[in-house]
Amino acid sequence: MNDGSTSGELADSLRALLSRLSPGDRLPSSRELIKEYRVGPATVARAIAALAAEGAVVTRPGSGTYVAQRTRLGGEAAAGDMSWQTVALTDRAVDTHLIADPLGPPPAGTITMDGGYVHRSLQPTRALSAALARAARRPDAWDRAPAGGLMALRTVFARIVGGSVAPEDVLVSAGGQSALSIAFRAIAGPGSPVLVESPTYPRALAAARAAGLRPVPVPLDADGLRPDMLADAFAMTGARLLYCQPTYQNPTGTVLTSERRRQILDVARASGAFVVEDDFARHLGHGGAVPRPLVADDLDGTVVHVTSLTKPAAPSLRIGALVARGPVMERMRAVRLVDDFFVTRPLQEAALEVLSSPSWDRHVRALGAALRERCAVLAAAVAQELPGATLAGLPTGGLHLWVRLPPGVDDTVLTGVARQHGVAVSAGSRYFATEPPAAHLRIGFAATADHAELAEGARRLGAALADVGPRQERGAL
Repeated sequence: MNDGSTSGELADSLRALLSRLSPGDRLPSSRELIKEYRVGPATVARAIAALAAEGAVVTRPGSGTYVAQRTRLGGEAAAGDMSWQTVALTDRAVDTHLIADPLGPPPAGTITMDGGYVHRSLQPTRALSAALARAARRPDAWDRAPAGGLMALRTVFARIVGGSVAPEDVLVSAGGQSALSIAFRAIAGPGSPVLVESPTYPRALAAARAAGLRPVPVPLDADGLRPDMLADAFAMTGARLLYCQPTYQNPTGTVLTSERRRQILDVARASGAFVVEDDFARHLGHGGAVPRPLVADDLDGTVVHVTSLTKPAAPSLRIGALVARGPVMERMRAVRLVDDFFVTRPLQEAALEVLSSPSWDRHVRALGAALRERCAVLAAAVAQELPGATLAGLPTGGLHLWVRLPPGVDDTVLTGVARQHGVAVSAGSRYFATEPPAAHLRIGFAATADHAELAEGARRLGAALADVGPRQERGAL
């Protein structure tokens, strides 16, 4: 082949070569092709590009060109060789083992008691749909929203938080998980320790680790986070960040007492540390008085407050807020700009419509009454169906029961057996940053259709518990 040969002719020659090679074989290098076929570099590049476009070859920068997997009959492509990604991706920065379900989606007919959202029958679906429709009809519905969020929505969030919080102290986020990610990355640098309750919310652990932080657990008791242990943890680790859920803690349902609320803030201030207050359950009380958020009584900028509408409303109302004062707010605004500029305006407008309507307060009251009833039904069913299991107390808010299992029962084994019995619950080990002190289950009472399904779920769980003992004994043998 002479220098005047076209890239098309070279491509035909290479197709003949490909027919004699196997998938994954490496083609001669560009230098070898230039020498063998007596063509220029541009001709080789065009021919390889044409073959790559056909799917006949794959190119790997820095490695070479390889024969692609053969196409099956009917045009369906065979699986490619993705092994090169192992080297390219290097170390894993995002660990999802605590938040990904190792058992996969539950089969049809499974009673779901492992979720963190309320059942569709408890959602204000009609109000949400109407609010979104009205928001979409506004002339500016699809305009760019301010990076900090709509001022009217920030005003509503400030009023909900209370105290001296102003709209300027509020940053609208795409739900609570996004807010946690922003806060962790804005406050602490990679490699820094972050103190967390033990047990705590697995997705907060995942967000902290994704930000390069090292979670350090601090024990809870019936009154919430222990201030004495917290002071020791700050002193030992040099941490400058605490993540906690003072109200209806997930998974235990614990409420931090008023005395400890003051103590926690005093300890954090003395340590020169921030407190990220996850107030996800403010609208999930069961009818009693809900304590003021920590940030409402914080004048020194110690607290970074996280709230969200997702839990009390619906999973896809991904609207939340960060509340903070001082330079930390500017840092979080900068992270937001890098991440996604702003939260979609129609969803902000819809959230504003919902929160500004009298129907929202009615919904929160009705939801609280429904959750209180469901909580009592499930607690009674657990006491009856799970002999030897221990419920420390009846939570006054939130969506879950925290149940300690009988000695010798493996929570991960039990959750797998429970799936076989048609009920999905959460293994307690997922909620600990380090080794758990005992085996627990988190059992939800909000995601089921009704009380009868709650009772049936507990019955199935009891059958699984009865079955898991003999299985563990056989495994030990």
